Amino acid sequence: MSNCFPKVTLSPVWPQFTPLTIKYARGIYLYDEKGRTYLDMTSGIGVTNTGHCHPRVVKAIQNQAEKLIHGQVTIIRHDPIYQLADELSRILPPTLQSYFFTNSGSEAVESAIKLARHATGKTNIICFQGGYHGRTVGAMSVTTAKTVYRMHYQPLMPGVYVAPFPHSYDEMDACLDAFKLLLATQTAPEETAAIIVEPVLGEGGYVIPPREFFSNIKEITTNHNILFIFDEIQTGFGRTGHLFAYEHFDVVPDVLIMAKGLGSGLPISGIAASHELMSRWLPGSHGGTYGGNPVACAAAVETIRIINEENLLKNAKEMGQRLLEGLQQIAKGSTLFKEVRGLGLMIGCEVEGRTPQEKKERAAQIRLHCLNKGLILLTCGTYDHVIRWIPPLTVQPNEIDVALTVFAEAIKEVDCRHA
Repeated sequence: MSNCFPKVTLSPVWPQFTPLTIKYARGIYLYDEKGRTYLDMTSGIGVTNTGHCHPRVVKAIQNQAEKLIHGQVTIIRHDPIYQLADELSRILPPTLQSYFFTNSGSEAVESAIKLARHATGKTNIICFQGGYHGRTVGAMSVTTAKTVYRMHYQPLMPGVYVAPFPHSYDEMDACLDAFKLLLATQTAPEETAAIIVEPVLGEGGYVIPPREFFSNIKEITTNHNILFIFDEIQTGFGRTGHLFAYEHFDVVPDVLIMAKGLGSGLPISGIAASHELMSRWLPGSHGGTYGGNPVACAAAVETIRIINEENLLKNAKEMGQRLLEGLQQIAKGSTLFKEVRGLGLMIGCEVEGRTPQEKKERAAQIRLHCLNKGLILLTCGTYDHVIRWIPPLTVQPNEIDVALTVFAEAIKEVDCRHA
C-alpha cells in the first residue's frame, strides 16, 4: 500500500499478486513509488498491447475528452463510435460487419450469449473445459478454468454444457467424438443456440489446440445451425501475431468477442456479427449506460491504427519467436518444466511437479524471484502452474533479453531448492 494514504478499505476480493504501488508507466516499464523500474510482461493481463501510455493513445483520449466524455448511444450517436465501427470493418471479414460495444470482457460475453439465444430462439450453450469467459453470472456459467470463479455462486445459469478441449493432436479425435456425443445425449442441436470457446485457453493454461480442431467443430455447428462464438478477449488485436487468433485456424466465427487489447487500457469491449444476425436482436432487449463511450472509442480507434501503422503484428511475431526460443532453451536445462508453448506474444511455461500443489508452489517461487529482480510475470492454469508471458506488442529485443536473463536466474535458484 502506498505510504501516501491511510489504511483504506479496498475489498479483499481482489487478490494482489504484487505489493507494488505504481506511479506511472511508459511502454513496457512500470515505475513504483520508490522510483524502482519494473519490466511488465503482463500488459495488465493482456490489455496494453500498444504499451503503457502510448503517446498517440494519450493524445486521442485528451482530444476527445475536450469534446464529449459521455454520450449514451440510445439518445445520441457520436463520431468516435462510427469511426471505431469503420476501423473494425476494414480488418474483419464481410460476415463480421455489425457491432455492439460495451465496457468489459464479461459484458461482451453476456452480450454474445444473449444475442445467440435471442437470434436463434434456442436456449442451450456449449462451452469447453478449461475456458475462461468472465465473472458475471452468464459468463461465469461458461467458465470452467478454476472452481474459485464459480465457488459459492451456484446454482448458475442453466442450459450450459461442457465439452472437452484437446491439449494435443492425440486428444483431438476423442474430443470431437465427445462433442458429437454431447449433441446426441445431453443437448440436442434443435435446442443448442451456440458454442463459445477461446481459440487459445487463457486462464486455463495457455493451451493451443490442434489446428484442425476448430474447422471440425465449425463444420458440425454449421450443419446443425449452431452459432460459433470465438472469445478473443485475450487473443485479439495482435496478441498471437495475427490481428485475431481465428486466422491461425482458418475459421471465421459467427460471433467474435473483443475486449482487453482493443482500448489500450480504457474500458471497452464489443461483439461483431453479421448484419443479418444482429437484425434478429430486438431493439431495447439489451444495452447499457456506458457502452460505446466516446473517449473509450477514440482510444480504440487509435489503438487499431497504431497496430497497423507501427507494424506491431510483425514485431509480435518476431519478438514472440525470440522469447519462445529463449524460454525453450532455458527449459531444456531444467527439470522444472513440462512444456513451453505459445503463439506470438502469448507464451506459457508449464511447470512440472509430483502434485498440483507442488507445481503451484514452484511456479510461485519462480514468479516471486523474478518480481524481486524487477520482472513482473503472472501465472495461469487450473493449478496456477503455468507462467505466462504477455508483454506489450511494442517490446524490443533488448527487453526480451533482459527478461530472459532474469528468468534464467530464477530457474537456477528454484532448481537448487529442489535438487
